Amino acid sequence: MEYSTNATYLFLEGYVELQKYRYFYFVITLAVYLLIICFNTVVIFVIYTNKCLHEPMYIFIAALLFNSLLGASALYPKLLSDFLSETQVTSYSACLLQAFIIYTYGTSEFTLLSAMAYDRYVSICKPLQYATLVKMSTVKKLIFFCWFVTSCENGITMILTYRLQLCKFRLNRIYCNNYSIVRLSCGDMTVNNSYGLFVLTVAVFPPVIFIIYSYVRILDVCLKNSKDFRRKALQTCLPHLFIFISYSVTACFEVINSRFEGNMPHIISVIVSVENFVIPPLINPIMYGLKLQEIFNRIKKILSFRCFS
Repeated sequence: MEYSTNATYLFLEGYVELQKYRYFYFVITLAVYLLIICFNTVVIFVIYTNKCLHEPMYIFIAALLFNSLLGASALYPKLLSDFLSETQVTSYSACLLQAFIIYTYGTSEFTLLSAMAYDRYVSICKPLQYATLVKMSTVKKLIFFCWFVTSCENGITMILTYRLQLCKFRLNRIYCNNYSIVRLSCGDMTVNNSYGLFVLTVAVFPPVIFIIYSYVRILDVCLKNSKDFRRKALQTCLPHLFIFISYSVTACFEVINSRFEGNMPHIISVIVSVENFVIPPLINPIMYGLKLQEIFNRIKKILSFRCFS
């Protein structure tokens, strides 16, 4: 294929020994994707079909798991297709769309986790005001805000990228990443880099700071109350805290990996780049399904009914 500045296709060249292991990669990736769909869908279904779980905490959990499905669906179908294709290629518009959905998934994860931290903070630190401060209408507004604002921020990012003229058409990655696309251009990238840093700062640091503040206050309240109170508080907070820490670590690795691409072994770079599409989508439903007794009991009832029917 002839390359020109008007080319509309990008080649994904981040795969490691694809010709040798394509079917192995396909089977493993398909298995992981099916597990992600199964685990997240089961918990969402349990929350949706049980009216007793139509409470703010569970609605936030369902939104977080749906966000995981969104992020996974932006990556896995394309990966599966590439494993079975002779040429790993994507159109420029499809590449930008994939990057947009992936970035929206990543930034929304932080905002949703901060909304969940707010719910836990009010529930534990201000229980008498909970019904007033965390109404279902408030929950809906918070979830809408989490997705709408991040979508607008990342939409502008993609528009700024789309206006750039490309000089190269080969990405050393297995999926589309905005920073890597920008590096293919031959124009001035100052606006893109500055805005990207702005979005990273606004989308990550305020939610992270608020979550840390919330848990400091929650810990302070727990230490002043009975063991039974601490046990109940920790039972609902530990899954959220574990998920927040694990996601923050993997997200941090990916940001570092994007900025220093080419300065580390390629296989390590590939593993780091897909962590956020494997670990959180698999761990989130397991943590909430096993640690929150209400959800776990409902899942057990469904499984026992299927086994004896």
